[in-house]
Amino acid sequence: MMDILMYLFETYIHSDAELMVDQDELADELLRAGFHQEDIYKALDWLEKLALLQDADKTPYLTGSALTSVRIFTPQEMDRLDTESRGFLIFLEQISVLNPETREMVIDRVMELETQEFALDDLKWVILMVLFNVPGNERAYDQMEELLYCTAEDEYLH
Repeated sequence: MMDILMYLFETYIHSDAELMVDQDELADELLRAGFHQEDIYKALDWLEKLALLQDADKTPYLTGSALTSVRIFTPQEMDRLDTESRGFLIFLEQISVLNPETREMVIDRVMELETQEFALDDLKWVILMVLFNVPGNERAYDQMEELLYCTAEDEYLH
């Protein structure tokens, strides 16, 4: 499913392609691209739920955290997000790329992914998708995009 999400993000969002595509057309295109139908519908459902996270009435847990609160990860979250990934989330909060609400959106979307293997690079893509979807996070999105495309070689040049 992560492959489909990345494909959709790069094809339609990152490339500024037409965003108003019929869901059936999109599913057909993804089938032609070689993705499995069941995975396609799961990915489209995942994206729909991402859009719904902005509705505070349906997700009140996203709007109730104080800035001084500390996030404790559940055992299931710790199984999905390794130490490096959890540290990266904390780092992004410290540099104001994420706030408590967008952090919770990211964790929510990560936990909804049906995948056995989940790495830091996957987390970066999920963060980018969440930031793109939440209005007012353009600067944070740009920072995250730089972090996503930054190579180890670039890091050592500074």
